[in-house]
Amino acid sequence: MGAGGGGRARGRAPGVPAQPVDDRTRRLQHRQHTRTLGLFDVTKPTIAALPGAAAGAGMSIALACDMRIGGTSAFFAPGFGAIGLSGDYGGSWLLTRLVGPARAKQIYFGGARVQSDEALALGMLNEVVADADLQARTMALARQIADGPPIAIRYMKQNINRATQADFRTCLDWEADRTVRSARTEDHAEAVRAFIDKRPAVFRGK
Repeated sequence: MGAGGGGRARGRAPGVPAQPVDDRTRRLQHRQHTRTLGLFDVTKPTIAALPGAAAGAGMSIALACDMRIGGTSAFFAPGFGAIGLSGDYGGSWLLTRLVGPARAKQIYFGGARVQSDEALALGMLNEVVADADLQARTMALARQIADGPPIAIRYMKQNINRATQADFRTCLDWEADRTVRSARTEDHAEAVRAFIDKRPAVFRGK
């Protein structure tokens, strides 16, 4: 994954005037909203499998996923400073919430690679596996989540996303609402029956 959309002006042909700043800003905002914000807001869980570099905007897009699994050769590299850019696609917001402002500034200002072992320790990766096992492990995790109760998992994602932005009282109120709603689903009734029957539940998203 390469550098962000903010740097595409460097490919402009000589003599061709640059687009007005406001126009370029709106175009980049639209791309950001449809990519990283779309990943953050989509109702289903998302997993990024990283076999190598997640650099520039690619790093931001990976951080917008709900979970990230890296191969041992995976690394993150903001790379913006090296080409005189400040960063885009929400990387500064996403990284700050994972590692804190001081470490996020260190990573962005210095532009150094964050190797897989350090990324795991910082919480940028959920797991690190051998490169050869990356696809199988990612698919196994995806199947595990897909076998769960879809409505409840959707509400879980909403609750956790909201926790990064709202106050505790607001989050409590939303949790109460979502718990009551999920308790009225067929999936909840199926889970109770499965527990009594000592068998795996079969969820249908109803």
